[in-house]
Amino acid sequence: QLHVVESGGGLVPPGGSLRLSCAVSGYTSDYYAIAWFRQAPGKEREGVSCFGSSNGVVGGPTDYADSVKGRFTISRGNAANTFYLQMDNLKSEDTGVYYCAADPEIRCMEIGVTPSSYYGFWGQGTQVTVSS
Repeated sequence: QLHVVESGGGLVPPGGSLRLSCAVSGYTSDYYAIAWFRQAPGKEREGVSCFGSSNGVVGGPTDYADSVKGRFTISRGNAANTFYLQMDNLKSEDTGVYYCAADPEIRCMEIGVTPSSYYGFWGQGTQVTVSS
């Protein structure tokens, strides 16, 4: 089964940047999708971005929620099992707990409307606070 660990949250002023990291281990299939979800207080968990990871392939399909397009970038690191979410021009409404999730059975698409229940393996979450 997949094991997911995320890190990199913190406090940043509006307009600032943060980079979140997600390390995935325990995979046995050639493909899995990883995604970032976030949950603000009193709100449902929502999909932010995803990456379709295939064994031996550097790139992969990506998708973003409309609210973060042009500001967030998901990528794979030099280590094949590490992924990053670069968040630029952060806004107060980006505040929340950010979770990395992975699953070998789902394709990366329409992340903004993908239920969190579609992903089976989750990290513990990392807090992102955008405030002056």
